[in-house]
Amino acid sequence: MRTSTKIQLTLLDNLVWVLLAIFFVFNVIVTPSFFTPKNMVNILFQSSLLGMLVLAQGIVLMVGELDLSLDATLAFAPCTTILLANAMGGMNPWLCLLFTLALGALIGLFSGTIVSKLKANSFLLTMSMQIIMRGMVLFLVPFSLTGLDEVYSFLGRGRIGSIPFAVFVFIIVFLVFEWIFRKTIFGRKFKLTGGNRQASFIAGINTDRVVIRAFVLAGILAAVAGLIAAGRQNSISNTMGNNLVTFSIAGAILGGCSFSGGVGKPIGMLGGALFLGMVDNSLTLLNVDVNLVAATKGALIFLAIILDRVRVRYSAQLMYKENLRKLEQNKDGTGAADAFVKR
Repeated sequence: MRTSTKIQLTLLDNLVWVLLAIFFVFNVIVTPSFFTPKNMVNILFQSSLLGMLVLAQGIVLMVGELDLSLDATLAFAPCTTILLANAMGGMNPWLCLLFTLALGALIGLFSGTIVSKLKANSFLLTMSMQIIMRGMVLFLVPFSLTGLDEVYSFLGRGRIGSIPFAVFVFIIVFLVFEWIFRKTIFGRKFKLTGGNRQASFIAGINTDRVVIRAFVLAGILAAVAGLIAAGRQNSISNTMGNNLVTFSIAGAILGGCSFSGGVGKPIGMLGGALFLGMVDNSLTLLNVDVNLVAATKGALIFLAIILDRVRVRYSAQLMYKENLRKLEQNKDGTGAADAFVKR
């Protein structure tokens, strides 16, 4: 493959980091108080919650599915845990943490099993799950649940020095998943399943199991996001995570995932989460009207959809031209060899 083609494909795969760098330089010049150590940490902290959902959505998109229930799982898992702990007259906070994560995993297991075994449409199924869980949260928590244990709220409120603990968790989780999907057979099966499920099944991959694992991991990450949200506000409210699922999709698509499945990497999703966090931060610093903020976020979702189509189409064109060039080279080489034999 020619060097120019490799460079173009690399830029397409890492387009979000190019956008992030351009937007960062723009804000350094235009936005007051943007490039300060305190604000840089603030951007990372703001991105940590959405980042968990972006990674969760990206994993599901890798296998060619979609999960619209992530933001509802974010609220439902900690809400149910705290209500259960209160009903029992108290529960060990460490056990509460494990129960919250287990509940997120169970929600993902249920959705993944229905999608893989019954071949249900993931969009419609997870949309119904979102409506059910949101309704349950509104019913169970009409008012905020306060007085959370320090251990339970540490993920969202704790600090190591001057840096929020959630920032360390945010970065470590993405690095771990990057290693899993880049270096392990377990991780590679997700892309293979999303790229061509039938061929992967014929090759010996249990594709149903891979899809279920994707939803389970997404559920756990959504529960982690719920712990961050609960700790950040030191309470459980019925509005936690509202409307974040659309931005999780936008962040994952900006980070290199596709609605058609089979592509994406956690390091790109990290860039997508940081980009969305940086946009939100700069709009706040610039005191942009709240209605324009909503319009801007809508435009980002539109941008993600357009970039996905442009990236897929342009990558296909590049590969087509490269393969055509190789065929012509082989044809020329074969013709020269035949001429030599005739002599």
